[in-house]
Amino acid sequence: GERSVPPPRKLSAGVSFGAEHFAETSYYFEGGLRKVRPYYFDFRTYCKGRWVGRSLLHVFSTEFRAQPLAYYRAAARAGRLRLNEEPVSDLDVVLKNNDFLRNTVHRHEPPVTAQPIQILVEDDEVVVVDKPSSLPVHPCGRFRHNTVIFILGKEHDLKELHTIHRLDRMTSGVLMFAKTVEVSKRIDEQVRERQLEKEYVCRVVGEFPEHEVVCEEPILVVSYKVGVCRVDPKGKFCKTIFQRLSYNGRTSVVRCLPRTGRTHQIRVHLQYLGHPIVNDPIYNMEAWGPDRGKGGKIGKTDEELLKALVDEHRSKQSLDILGISEEDLNSSAENRDCGNSSDCTTSVQADPLKENSCPAEDTKDPERSDIAACPQNSDANLEALEKNKELGSCENQNGQTGEKSSEEKDPLCVECKIARRDPCPKELVMYLHALRYKGADFEYCSKMPEWAMEDWEE
Repeated sequence: GERSVPPPRKLSAGVSFGAEHFAETSYYFEGGLRKVRPYYFDFRTYCKGRWVGRSLLHVFSTEFRAQPLAYYRAAARAGRLRLNEEPVSDLDVVLKNNDFLRNTVHRHEPPVTAQPIQILVEDDEVVVVDKPSSLPVHPCGRFRHNTVIFILGKEHDLKELHTIHRLDRMTSGVLMFAKTVEVSKRIDEQVRERQLEKEYVCRVVGEFPEHEVVCEEPILVVSYKVGVCRVDPKGKFCKTIFQRLSYNGRTSVVRCLPRTGRTHQIRVHLQYLGHPIVNDPIYNMEAWGPDRGKGGKIGKTDEELLKALVDEHRSKQSLDILGISEEDLNSSAENRDCGNSSDCTTSVQADPLKENSCPAEDTKDPERSDIAACPQNSDANLEALEKNKELGSCENQNGQTGEKSSEEKDPLCVECKIARRDPCPKELVMYLHALRYKGADFEYCSKMPEWAMEDWEE
């Protein structure tokens, strides 16, 4: 009666997406936004070493608390949890080494701006695009189809691209991909040797000094989850050169020349100098205090700062701009001490910054998803689910740019029950743009964005 485990099969590593991935769902345009229709998606992972000898119930209750245990019980009865490709009927099953888990979830992606990706250069070696603001480079967090990698593959048949560098989701501008490993390695070597020159342009608050400004303040990551950094002596060395291009009496256009490549380096240094980017959704917020973090003066602990930032965006219904969801922050979760008790339904607040919100890490695609927490009355929802057992795509495939179809609601998905305010396209544009990338044997530039023109007015 000993449970056998099949030998592991190798999962492909790296970013490589094909027709079956692109066919998961479709998208449509509405109100200046590009929206993805909700769809079913499988998270897959092999059993982690620390899970061996523990029950599925224990793993869910201690590590994947974005949903209550009632959800996982209902999901198991609905056939959405599979162990070694067999439906899980008992969450008390003890995990073994090489066990393969599959979890089917209903995904909702946040909208992004409808601005198209402009291809600047395409040859045998590289693809260079002008990335719109609000669009992640590759699948991550809640984004999959609304990413540069997926759109290039789906709309332009550009597949198996190698990421050379990345831009923040809210940063627009020049983005390079290599078509071969050899080209990727060659340019990576230039990056490591600091032979790659990068030039950005931004619009900042106030009158920036006319003379050249060099900022070398070290930067420390406060939260990887929310994506927040600050100047701190314990941080990593950074250097950015700033040159003012114009001033219109209220805001300044500034050229930025980063000499290092730290996370949010330009944005953090501008905040430190007292000239944050005009519409920066992180570093130009009241949460940083009356001076908005100028000179590194915050007056809060890291925990207090993160809470203040989240609360400020929550009050504006703009959490999606941070790339996180309300459910990710305030998901109901069963108490860590519940163990195997099926009667324990006490809700506790999951740590919004430390919890992995995915029931399983997809080892094929380098991404994690913030999955909506599910309501406690999962048994009632399950009855509705069992009346409609079709777990295929939840939209009709009437063309990618067609009218929004009547979408099937998933009984176990709380996102299906929530009406969210759509951001306006203006909210999804941050005034920071990668204008030029220059290497030993190449130089790629984009047009100056409209908001960076000297005569531009808000």
